[in-house]
Amino acid sequence: MATRDRGAAPNSNAAPDRGRPLRRLVIVESPTKARKIAPYLGRNYVVEASVGHIRDLPRGAADVPAKYKGQDWARLGVDVNNDFEPIYVISPDKKAKVSELKSLLADADELYLATDPDREGEAIAWHLLETLKPKVPVRRMVFHEITEPAIRAAAADTRDLDQDLVDAQETRRILDRLYGYEVSPVLWKKVMPKLSAGRVQSVATRVIVQRERERMAFRSAEYWDIAAKLDAGGESETGNPRVFGARLVNVDGARVASGRDFGPDGLLKTASGVVVLDADHARRLAEGLHGVDLAVTSVESKPYTRKPYAPFMTSTLQQEAARKLRFGSERTMRVAQRLYENGYITYMRTDSTTLSESAITAARAQATQLYGAEFVSPTPRQYNRKVKNAQEAHEAIRPSGDTFATPGQLHSRLDNDEFRLYELIWQRTVASQMADARGTTLTVRITGVANTGEECVFSASGRTITFPGFLKAYVESVDEEAGGQSDDAESRLPALSEGQGVTAVELNPDGHTTNPPPRFTEASLIKALEELGIGRPSTYSSIIKTILDRGYVYKRGSALVPSWVAFAVVGLLEAYFGRLVDFDFTAAMEDDLDAIAGGREQRGNWLSSFYFGGDHGVEGSVARSGGLKKMVGEQLDDIDARLINSIKLFSDAEGRDVVVRVGRYGPYLERLVANPDDPQGDPISQRANLPDELPPDELTPEVAEKLFATPQEGRRLGKDPETGHEIVAKEGRFGPYVTEILPEPEADIDTGGKKPAKKAAAPKPRTGSLFKSMDLSTITLDDALKLLSLPRVVGVDPASGEEITAQNGRYGPYLKKGTDSRSLAGEEQIFTVTLEEALKIYAEPKRRGGQAASAAPLRELGVDPASQKPMVIKDGRFGPYVTDGETNASLRKGDEVESITDERASELLADRRARGPVKKTAKKAAKKSTAKKTAAKKTTAKKAAAKTGEGAAAEKTAAKKTAAKKAPAKKAPAKKATAASKS
Repeated sequence: MATRDRGAAPNSNAAPDRGRPLRRLVIVESPTKARKIAPYLGRNYVVEASVGHIRDLPRGAADVPAKYKGQDWARLGVDVNNDFEPIYVISPDKKAKVSELKSLLADADELYLATDPDREGEAIAWHLLETLKPKVPVRRMVFHEITEPAIRAAAADTRDLDQDLVDAQETRRILDRLYGYEVSPVLWKKVMPKLSAGRVQSVATRVIVQRERERMAFRSAEYWDIAAKLDAGGESETGNPRVFGARLVNVDGARVASGRDFGPDGLLKTASGVVVLDADHARRLAEGLHGVDLAVTSVESKPYTRKPYAPFMTSTLQQEAARKLRFGSERTMRVAQRLYENGYITYMRTDSTTLSESAITAARAQATQLYGAEFVSPTPRQYNRKVKNAQEAHEAIRPSGDTFATPGQLHSRLDNDEFRLYELIWQRTVASQMADARGTTLTVRITGVANTGEECVFSASGRTITFPGFLKAYVESVDEEAGGQSDDAESRLPALSEGQGVTAVELNPDGHTTNPPPRFTEASLIKALEELGIGRPSTYSSIIKTILDRGYVYKRGSALVPSWVAFAVVGLLEAYFGRLVDFDFTAAMEDDLDAIAGGREQRGNWLSSFYFGGDHGVEGSVARSGGLKKMVGEQLDDIDARLINSIKLFSDAEGRDVVVRVGRYGPYLERLVANPDDPQGDPISQRANLPDELPPDELTPEVAEKLFATPQEGRRLGKDPETGHEIVAKEGRFGPYVTEILPEPEADIDTGGKKPAKKAAAPKPRTGSLFKSMDLSTITLDDALKLLSLPRVVGVDPASGEEITAQNGRYGPYLKKGTDSRSLAGEEQIFTVTLEEALKIYAEPKRRGGQAASAAPLRELGVDPASQKPMVIKDGRFGPYVTDGETNASLRKGDEVESITDERASELLADRRARGPVKKTAKKAAKKSTAKKTAAKKTTAKKAAAKTGEGAAAEKTAAKKTAAKKAPAKKAPAKKATAASKS
């Protein structure tokens, strides 16, 4: 429904022939955006949402218009013989919307296309123009934030549609269609049905597969050193310790090997000047250094400076939200979109780190107000970077407006995810205009001669921050996989001078092993793709979602693990379509597409060269190799499906190749073994099932032998004494399980030519997953029969009359009553829990996923003064948190479970209460009476929030570390809340 506001219009140009103000139809993508900007424009503007794209290429043969169905290119939806003209069709679910827009346009004097300010937004505007065919003037209205000044300025300063930007987006869409529709059928025929290939998704999958290959080929190396605790003697200084840590770095002039000295094969990269200590050598040196005089031989002090981080662009926001907030890229962009559409941040799809002058002024003013003038950079900071496409480089992601709202001022208006992401963006933006952090780094060398005669040199490093600067507001998270020291971390050393003697308090031989390269997380994959020049900021979230949805990749914790199907697909593409998944080629293609956006390249020529062949690109490119169509046509018959779907792992102890075969129904393990019935004849295939949750790099020779030991038909355990059915233990796709073998059904009886009666459904065998404490090779018949007896009826709830059962599920043991499930503490409880115990569990409040009702707290605290309830620390999905049974608050950086005080715990709970309850998306509209009650409650809540002092709360939440001081309450006029205002 169109949104119209009753306020005054930004301008009141009259229709010259009608003597009335012009009526303008403004079309945006989302209803939220429409509701937000309508009041800013005034009553002469009607704002309506297209709700995304209104048309696209045909999704299947049924969508192709009848007049094109006989054409040889119709399946593509692109006329490759006529300058690659796309055939667009209106989506069935958008036909009513198009009719509505046409009706509104009939009453309008001007059409304003106000879609997003990027390539996709420009393309949506073009599709609207082509579909609606307006007979009135058309203006392109562009804005990067949804505030009243920005919207009014955009309405007053419109432009024409940027056809180059449209061409760039349309070329991408056509290219992706050609790539997917030509290459995907190859995967269907040679690997598995229903697979898909994509210009960027296939390359991203290859990046993940390559990392897993590196992990599979990796060989660990062991090396040792000595961890020492040294005493500097004298009086302990304020802030500086007397005892400090050091490590052995040099023995007789040779550097002691560390992890970086070894290659992925477990061997030293170079043996020159490096000594590898083993356990015995390290112990001998440690013993030989006891009681030996050690002296400081060098002290090197250097000034330390760290400049602030640049404001967020799309990729860095996704990376930091993953590290700090544990958000996936899709979740980050979804939350950022809500913040943008509701006017809290600037447009969230950008590859620019530039800030406008007004934003710089706002950030500097806020930093001065919160932290003091000495913490603000002497001059405004501007962060410029080489941007791939200037058309998209408008501004960094920042709080909207000429003055920034602090997180504290917004906490009552945002849900939990929105608040956390806004706080991150706000902190980063303000910190970008603050002063450098300054400090001192100190490197000390301590030398002594062991009684073995070997000279040993220890090294100790320290860092002291003398002025925190921007770190007062924001510290970037460190990748867990990459390791390293946080920018605000300090490690102090005592004041030492050359020649000073120190005493060894402890000398501990310390063994290490090298680790394989870490798997990609969403954050590190985005960083890798950005560095390779693959994809663009707006595409990273959809790339990751696609490869997860297609089953090429799955998550193990936060790590991205490739499936065996991904190995087969990537192997095929590398072997036969190498240029399509080549990193440099894909990056060069992005540059070509950017050239089209800049008007430096013509769309039709480029597509023709890519598909049919031509002179575009470097030697060996798809165009110069004859084009995509020829490449696919020539290669298809040469592809050996069996070879492609065989991934060699290693040779077993007898020299037999062990391979993973990707079959039509999933991957399995295989090797050729001697035929027991004909040892001198041809070997036969031995196969084993592969559990879905087993990562490729964990499929070692030992694991393979264990899987082969359990044949595909299962390990026979015996017969069920009640049914006489054979019970077997098998390894399945979802883990080990037990099942029964049902007898073959009786042969059909001859009915003498009469039509046989309809067959009854065949009975299904009972199955049961093994407990985590059970092993496939040792499980007994008794164990199996207990598993097959599940679910176990515990009893009947006397209050509801519903049956309560105990079951074993994918996520562990649980109770079930109707649709209400509750976790059990352990697997054995399935067989022992009584009805009384079950009713007690159901009487307790339901916990979030993974939090069993009986889980013991990590620590018990005192009574919360606000709620007068005991506080405890518990372990949750996202780490430890404090709770009083009503309010939960996560522990923050610097809070330790063992040392947190009652006062600090109460402060965290108070801060969480001040932010209000976490909003949840309503499933369906509630009844009117319920809505009224909710609105009333919200009004009361807002009044209460106003009385507690919004200004004080703002400053408390704004700072990086929550201050414990109480602020004087200020009475603010309570805002009237309505159900409509919460839209």
